[in-house]
Amino acid sequence: MRPTRDRIREALFSRLAHNRWGRAALPRDATVVDGFAGTGALGLEALSRGAAHVTFLENDRAALDLLRENAALFDAADQITILNCDATRPGKARRACDLALLDPPYGGGLAEPALAAFARGGWLAPGALAVIELAAKEPFEPPPGFESIDERRYGASRVVILRWPG
Repeated sequence: MRPTRDRIREALFSRLAHNRWGRAALPRDATVVDGFAGTGALGLEALSRGAAHVTFLENDRAALDLLRENAALFDAADQITILNCDATRPGKARRACDLALLDPPYGGGLAEPALAAFARGGWLAPGALAVIELAAKEPFEPPPGFESIDERRYGASRVVILRWPG
């Protein structure tokens, strides 16, 4: 597990809160999906910044145990759903999300198939933003239909923000 570093999380959520992409400040009141959730750092950060609901997707047993422990600290069970599933095959969404957070294992090429699966499964509301953390030099091509709107590097990491027009 490789949780997103504090500096990257702070920069990312500051950009989302003060975005110029035609969206209200995120994650306030947003429905969020955290794919490849790991420890839950990104989704829990969204919750702490006012997200209405976060669905965590994780399929690693050790990560799920840690995620459940971390989520329990928030005392917000009605705002959290944890699904034991592969983010590249999440199935049909229970609700469309305003924000997707993906931090797949570096170098695995999993971001593109996860985004495509989110689009097919109705996980993304029209105009939703998708945030992907990758290795700085990792190849990445947004799946068809996604619009790239921002990209920044933070040392060995890169954060790409896409819009899903729906």
